[in-house]
Amino acid sequence: MQGNVLPATGGRLAAGAFSASSRRGQVGEFGVATPLGIWVAIGGRDGGQVKLTTFIPLKIRERGASKVVVRPDGAVESPGKVTRQIDQPLLVALTRAFYWQQLLDDGVVGSGSEIAQRESLHHSTVNELLRLTLLEPAIIQSILAGQQPKCMSLLWFQRNPLPTDWVAQREVVAGFDA
Repeated sequence: MQGNVLPATGGRLAAGAFSASSRRGQVGEFGVATPLGIWVAIGGRDGGQVKLTTFIPLKIRERGASKVVVRPDGAVESPGKVTRQIDQPLLVALTRAFYWQQLLDDGVVGSGSEIAQRESLHHSTVNELLRLTLLEPAIIQSILAGQQPKCMSLLWFQRNPLPTDWVAQREVVAGFDA
């Protein structure tokens, strides 16, 4: 096992934990691994319903008196030098949104409401997160690298609708730095 594999929702150690790097980009009988190394297990086919469980591989290491989270790509920031601000809730939301969009594109589910029912979420929550898939790729890259403006958070995206035009999105993001 390469590290602890935790469900994004519960924080419990998953039974049958696996090495995320060995599964990256693979589709298996029980799930699919995303390019970010996040494993999405498909199981519990109960009466035609499919229960989706998202796993995020994490390693937690102690550095002195503090604990450091090691990202799936293996990068670790030293506790005294914070050069990146990885927004974990926003990163998890992006991952879920792109996974849900893949389910919609593949025809596994028919709508955001169906995803909401399967995930036990409100349909507006699912639709808000699906809007994240419309972000300009450069904005997504900056979020993944932890280089987004400090006030750009999941809460900001939920409260402020972004235009679908990428040029207009860049102008909104440029306004953060002003």
